[in-house]
Amino acid sequence: MHQRTLAVIGLGYVGLPVAAAFAQKGKVIAFDIQVSRITELQKGFDRTREVSTQDLANGNFLFTFDAQDLKAADFYIVAVPTPINQANQPDLHPILSASKTIASYLKQGDIIVYESTVYPGATEEQCVPVLEKYSGLKCGKDFFVGYSPERINPGDKEHTFKKIQKIVSGQTSEVLNIVANVYSSVVKAGVYKASSIKVAEAAKVIENTQRDLNIAFVNELAMIFHQLGIDTKEVLDAAGTKWNFLPFKPGLVGGHCIGVDPYYLTHKAESVGYHSQVILAGRRVNDGMGKYIAEQSIKLLSCAGVCAKNARVGILGFTFKENCPDFRNTKVIDIIRELQSYSVDPLVYDPHVCAEEVFHEYGVTIKPFEAVNNLDILILAVAHAEFLAIPVQQLVDLLKPNCRLLLDVKSILNIQKLADLGVTVWRL
Repeated sequence: MHQRTLAVIGLGYVGLPVAAAFAQKGKVIAFDIQVSRITELQKGFDRTREVSTQDLANGNFLFTFDAQDLKAADFYIVAVPTPINQANQPDLHPILSASKTIASYLKQGDIIVYESTVYPGATEEQCVPVLEKYSGLKCGKDFFVGYSPERINPGDKEHTFKKIQKIVSGQTSEVLNIVANVYSSVVKAGVYKASSIKVAEAAKVIENTQRDLNIAFVNELAMIFHQLGIDTKEVLDAAGTKWNFLPFKPGLVGGHCIGVDPYYLTHKAESVGYHSQVILAGRRVNDGMGKYIAEQSIKLLSCAGVCAKNARVGILGFTFKENCPDFRNTKVIDIIRELQSYSVDPLVYDPHVCAEEVFHEYGVTIKPFEAVNNLDILILAVAHAEFLAIPVQQLVDLLKPNCRLLLDVKSILNIQKLADLGVTVWRL
């Protein structure tokens, strides 16, 4: 059992589950700059649905937005967002701001472990100078840093924090052992000791880059097969009978990881004179899928003799993935924006999101399900369990009798049943 006093900075989809796991073993200072977030957690409500009300009631939690509470800690875990900006460049402001906050309370022997996804070298090249500047202490002498990349999968109740092997790294062998000991106290799957902080940073960023490229490959296949008049799902099902065929599927690639992390790696590569070929090509394919799907819906409407400007288009789903409320970097917005360029204002429904937050972030109005009716075309964009539970006939009844068009982005519906009911189906 470790003897450290923990503070977790950033209580989002990553930080809160981490804090909850450690709170089952001892006291945890759970810090976030959003007062509303802390207030909700103090009341036992987690809007991300990652931690239960029962676990939030654990007396070992100190939920706080008062940075002075951090002075009691000697082991800091930083789990703040690391997004990209409009130019697809890393936005390190949140992690550097968190570092500045921590620096005010650093003491001799303290350890700061970063979990936020960054490019190789960012912890030591970007975060450490901020820690030193605002603490007046020397890294490697007075305090130490480590890196342990997050592997949280929002909405996944099987691969949880405790069940996923944790990569750990530290500035020195002694620090590495302390970091490993701390995480080993809660992570049942064990830890993997990386040889350096940069190795751990690189390991994280390529995990999602690998997935991004594989999805880009099948997305490109889907566009090729569409031109050839071949059903992509049938091709993938056939190819999947081979033992070593990788079961990736086409789709929208959004969220805070897969659609973001590759840009961190290519940014660092360019800083040392290497311009990525394969990684950026995959990003271009995946970033264009929302526009492509919208264009296919307009073509279907045109072929059916429906003027796009007057069309009623329904979209089921707004989050970046199924069965979770997370709409960060959702690519459904790309479908919506492209449709709006054709003067189409789609009716969007998603039971998982907070309508006020979506409108504040994107200016998109989330409609009640009852409003999504009398449609010229329906786009099933996200495979929420609620949508899969809707009987096929009820989905068909959302469409106008004389114009039954449906886009199944995730290829999850029974295409034969829909055809038997007179529905023209396009699927990715």
